[in-house]
Amino acid sequence: MQASIALSPDATQQYLLRIADTCLVLAQRTSEWCGHGPILEEDIALANMALDLIGQARALLAHAGTLGETRYDEDQLAFLRDERDYRNITLVELPRGDFAFTVVRNVLVASFLKAMWARLATESTDAELAAIAAKALKEARYHQQHAADWLLRLADGTPESRCRTESALGALWPYTAELFEADAIDEAARTTGLGPSWGELREPWLADITPLFQAAALSRPAASAFRSTGKHGRHSEHMGFLLAEMQHLQRAYPGGTW
Repeated sequence: MQASIALSPDATQQYLLRIADTCLVLAQRTSEWCGHGPILEEDIALANMALDLIGQARALLAHAGTLGETRYDEDQLAFLRDERDYRNITLVELPRGDFAFTVVRNVLVASFLKAMWARLATESTDAELAAIAAKALKEARYHQQHAADWLLRLADGTPESRCRTESALGALWPYTAELFEADAIDEAARTTGLGPSWGELREPWLADITPLFQAAALSRPAASAFRSTGKHGRHSEHMGFLLAEMQHLQRAYPGGTW
């Protein structure tokens, strides 16, 4: 079995991993719909969005691998870290749930990534990161619009679809607070010009999702004292199971190629 790699506490690398891991883990969850979508067209759409997210994660991981004390490629960073070395937000590692759960999560995360990519594309002093963001921004805009269209259809559909949508929003909303919890990693990125503090993205994010909720006649849930901690490597009970599946081939057959 392939051993895990160890990462340095480099602030720039950690900032990139937070975005990369969020994309990677959401891609894993989204790909679970392949063959299970409610209609054939949506099955294909979700698979394509998962591929977009994998592409974003791969670009960021390749860049992050050039930083720190030891160099790693994107495959090593994607598959050979222990659970506590992943920096994704907890929101994306939650089980797939029903279709309404996936739609609401995609609205929340795509809107956040859209705000993040927009800032990185225009303001980052890291030219490679800015280039990755410029491409990813176009994909995030599509992901948000696609999910928003489904949000409206479900909320304005049958009593059952609306109930499931409201239930998903209530379950997911407490996890959004983690998106905007700033810390020393954010401050280092802001100071160097690498990227914005995540806390700075809260207002643009709210301004973006509020009209989507209003169109669907959905009320924004009340704030909660609960705080998830995936960005710091302290994950939910679901993360270990997800990684066991995601890492199996690379761990069992180190360096395997097709």
